[in-house]
Amino acid sequence: MKNAVIVGATGFGGLGLIDILSKHPGIRIKQLTALDHGKKISEMYPHLSGICDLEVCNPDRIDLDGIDIAFLSTPDQAGMKMIRQFYDRKISVIDFSGDFRFSSLEDYAVYADNKGMDISHSAPEILQQAVYGLPEKNREKIKTASVIGNPGCFAITMILSLLPATENGLIESDTIFCDGKTGVSGAGINPGRANSYPLRYENTNTYREGKHQHLVEVENILNASSAGRKNKKILFVPQIVPMNRGILVTSYADIKSGVSTQEVQEIYRNYYKGSPFIITTGNSPQTSEVRGTNRCVIRPSVDSRTGKLFVAAVIDNLIKGQSGNAVQNANIRLGFEETAGLELNPVFP
Repeated sequence: MKNAVIVGATGFGGLGLIDILSKHPGIRIKQLTALDHGKKISEMYPHLSGICDLEVCNPDRIDLDGIDIAFLSTPDQAGMKMIRQFYDRKISVIDFSGDFRFSSLEDYAVYADNKGMDISHSAPEILQQAVYGLPEKNREKIKTASVIGNPGCFAITMILSLLPATENGLIESDTIFCDGKTGVSGAGINPGRANSYPLRYENTNTYREGKHQHLVEVENILNASSAGRKNKKILFVPQIVPMNRGILVTSYADIKSGVSTQEVQEIYRNYYKGSPFIITTGNSPQTSEVRGTNRCVIRPSVDSRTGKLFVAAVIDNLIKGQSGNAVQNANIRLGFEETAGLELNPVFP
């Protein structure tokens, strides 16, 4: 049995980890920490009564004895300030923020600037050793990684929906257009005034058009393994829609002439044949298909009239887009079956 500490246990990411790890056959939660500490997690969130009754401790007093892995479900620029205590003791870390999704300070600076944050990084030497936590692409690197940067929820959806096309040289255009819709839980447990119920109900809007922070990681991964030109750009327009959880991303690009929908779907199926959570379909995917699961359902197709590649993909932003993918990374890093604790049925309706 491996022992885990969850830092930031009282947010959506931490709560998702508690739910998954409470049923995991090989990982035990040893400690919970958060800024709002001093009570049992089940007193703060009664749905966890009898499932996890650990007290939430002060993050300044983390007990690292016997810890095998640390989950940092913390905001941007928190993980980089506490990473060394884990790194020096050779405790593997999975960080949920953007602190360790990049291998260069330049890329991190673009990410931080897009979020309106200070562009400096307080652990640059560790940043250079971080592995991007996309199991479907980086399984071998994750097996030995000391620091794993869990992808952003929009980013993982865009990357998974486009990787087979870029790696097989199917996309002819230099710009890929992506449209992304997310539920309000993507804003976190303290979503702010704009996402309060009266202002969000029956209302939707775009935001950070063309400058979303996840663009950097998407372009890095797609261009690094592209079979064609390696300077592709993503024009991404995200939108918040009035639902609880879920992401739908639709992507559009010029495709090589003569390629059919059947051929594209076969390429996708072959690419993901060793990936247990990726489902390629010929039907229009719905967020309800993946709610509460670590799945990503992808529909690749070709519009023969316009010669465009069209890819639709859905995930649960709180599972495959956050805690589920983190546990998938932990499974790989700790030597468990990749699906351990993650064989979850969709919550329907």
